[in-house]
Amino acid sequence: MSNSFPYKFISIEGNIGAGKTSLAKILATKFNASLVLEEFAENTFLPQFYEQPERFAFPLEMSFLAERFQQIKSEQKKAEENGQLLIGDYIFEKSLLFARVNLKGAELDLFSKFYKLISADLYQPDLILYLNKSTDLLLKNIALRGRDYEKSIPANYLNQVSKQYTNYLQSLNNQKVIILESDHLDFVNEHKDLSFILELLKEEHPNEVLNICP
Repeated sequence: MSNSFPYKFISIEGNIGAGKTSLAKILATKFNASLVLEEFAENTFLPQFYEQPERFAFPLEMSFLAERFQQIKSEQKKAEENGQLLIGDYIFEKSLLFARVNLKGAELDLFSKFYKLISADLYQPDLILYLNKSTDLLLKNIALRGRDYEKSIPANYLNQVSKQYTNYLQSLNNQKVIILESDHLDFVNEHKDLSFILELLKEEHPNEVLNICP
């Protein structure tokens, strides 16, 4: 990593199907960075949640909270020891945002207490890049990747998640955030689109929320 690179930890975020994992993998290769990817496929509660959300929402969110904490904590330590840039495909706050969509009442209160207890032990990303995508495109991408347990995700659920992300990111103070309108970006297949994002990440940005529409 170049000494002139302005960041040590970048988080790529977005709704389900926004392309955050694909972009994180590409960027990690381009920047020779350490990579932390969400291990959702290992979570046995996820298929059950999509079938019976009210029954399995709490164990799902608690298991994700524990897994994300352990993973980020470990990868932050490794990247720091190796002097590497760390790129992740989620922010830890994702746990709380999804819990606010999926949990209610006492379950949400209990979850929030656990979240508050452990979140202070992690350091924040230097930059959050949020891939904002329309619900129609999210549904299209979800269908294309063909995961059986995702086939029944309703548009309304994606709308709620997008709203949680937007409200949270817009509320941040003293944090570098880029909300990138990505409906017309194909950073996997179009070199010019990827180059645009690479140049964007090489710049030093102010500690505020920037809304960028290419």
